Amino acid sequence: MRFVDGEIREKIAGEVVLSPHPGRTLRKWREDFGVSQRDLAKQLTTVPSVISDYESERRASPGAAFIRRYVDGLLALDTQNGGRVGQRLGVRTHSDGILGLREFAVAIPLRSLADRLDARAASRVDLHRDIHGFTVLDAPRAILSIDATRFVEVYGWTTQRALVFANVKYGRSPMVAIRAHPLKPAAVVFANPGRIDPLAVRLSEVENIPLLTTSLAAPAILERLEEL
Repeated sequence: MRFVDGEIREKIAGEVVLSPHPGRTLRKWREDFGVSQRDLAKQLTTVPSVISDYESERRASPGAAFIRRYVDGLLALDTQNGGRVGQRLGVRTHSDGILGLREFAVAIPLRSLADRLDARAASRVDLHRDIHGFTVLDAPRAILSIDATRFVEVYGWTTQRALVFANVKYGRSPMVAIRAHPLKPAAVVFANPGRIDPLAVRLSEVENIPLLTTSLAAPAILERLEEL
């Protein structure tokens, strides 16, 4: 079972950042999740002493990148264990149309992401921008299941991400939905579309959101993005 973890991510990260003792707050959350330092260190591909040093504040206060990895590690381990803590905290399940969602550890140039997906620009919008994450959606299911009140789920931690739409025929509906909502992605990718509707291209240019297309299917896209 997959969870929309943006709410709990924000809660944990916010507590750590605002705490006068961020290390103790990290430890509190690790213990709440029932995760050992050893298991968390393994999840983060580091050694337990790094976790211990941050929690005991023998190291300087953790930066945003480490906090993000720490929280991601807790949530990943909780998911592996059946999502018990997430369910107890009331974290909602993914909307039906979301196939995958993730933040990158470091910003990725859009051109690098495009190369990774063998994607080409479909509109005349500058590709010089960074991407901080991605969301892969089944376009018809997403449009039917994600209403305006839940659209924020699509964006995870940041709007500076690529929205990848699978099962797109012409691309008009996804771009109209993006046009109508105040939250905007950094880029849009259509997976193996048919003929692109000129209106989709026009909306891309009006909103200054690069529109790209790739011949890859959603499973291959997810696999390649997970490797970044």
